[in-house]
This record gives sequence, C-alpha cells and structure tokens, in this order.
Amino acid sequence: MKLPYNQLAGQSVERLAALSDGIFAVAMTLLVLELHVPGAEAIHSEHDLWQALLKLAPRLLVYCMSFVTLGIFWNGQQVQLSHMDHADRNFTWIQIGFLAVVCLIPFSTALLGQYIHYRLALLLYWLNILVLGVVIFSSWRCAVTGKLMKEDLPYDVRCAVERRIIVAQALYAFGAALCIIHPYWSIAFIVLIQLNFAFAPRIRWLSWI
Repeated sequence: MKLPYNQLAGQSVERLAALSDGIFAVAMTLLVLELHVPGAEAIHSEHDLWQALLKLAPRLLVYCMSFVTLGIFWNGQQVQLSHMDHADRNFTWIQIGFLAVVCLIPFSTALLGQYIHYRLALLLYWLNILVLGVVIFSSWRCAVTGKLMKEDLPYDVRCAVERRIIVAQALYAFGAALCIIHPYWSIAFIVLIQLNFAFAPRIRWLSWI
C-alpha cells in the first residue's frame, strides 16, 4: 500500500514557528509605516510642529494598540506550539490561514487610523481580531482532537488556553459594541483589555483570565 503524501506534509513544528516569527515581525514593522513625519512645507514654527504632531495622535494610538495586539496573538500562538509534539497537514494549513489574517492587521490598522471617528472602521478592525481569535482557537482544537499535543499535557493547560481565547474574544466583542456610544469608547476599552493581557496586573478578579 502506497503512503499518502498528505501524511508527510506539514509535520515540522519548528519550521512553522520560524515562518510565524518572520510574518509577525514583518506585520509589526509595517505598522510603523503609517506614521509619517510632518511635511516641511507646512512647518514654520514650533507651534506648527506641535500641531502637526498632535494630528498624528490617533495614528500613534492605533499603532500602539495593533502592536500590542500582534504581540498578544504571537504569544498565544507560541504557547500552543510549545505544547505540541508534532504537527500535521490540517494543523499547518490552519496556522497558515492564521498568518494570512495576521497580515491583514496593518491594513485594518491603517483604515482605523485614517477614519478613527467612523464606526465601520472600528468594526472592521474588531472583525480582524475576531477572525484571529476564531482561527487560533480552531488550530488549538485541531491539535487536541488530532492528538498532536505532548502526552504529558496537563488538562489544566488545555482549559487555560481555551478559556483565555474565549474570554478575550468576549471582551473584544463587548469593546466593539461600545462603538454604539462612540468609537473612542471602544478603543479605550480595547486598550484596557490589551494592557491587562500584556502586563498581567496583579488584580485578583482578573488573575484567572
């Protein structure tokens, strides 16, 4: 009986991690390209320069928000890969799909930075985050059901990973819903979520997230 090629494809976790690191690095670098130095023709005094820099504030805020977003998802992906024994074709293609969505972050960031007052721009940005969450959750479930994880993987680890993704997406959804009031409310709430996930403050009622 001939060995199917699909059983051989996409088994290297190390190569997948290397590809992911490269794509995340490029996506995070592209974010800064939306921060343009004020044109010299419009600057004639210190006051003009201050005014021009203040106009960059929305783009700078969205840049920081997206940089942290990518950092959170990169960290989440690395947690998954670190607990894997091997990969398979299905898992690898789900991860490639995840990386394709990562590449959209610079676009959704630029859109939100340009149209930060518009709800549609905020909702498209949130949709980008939602799809990232759905795909990374799907990859984890694929790894668990496909028995790709290390044999000594504790059940608590599995629960912690799934809980983190679900809770995070629920919080992001609530943050997106705040755009009914104003997009700035949504952005402020999303920033608070990210600060919690990135810096893990020692707040008892948040420590289980």
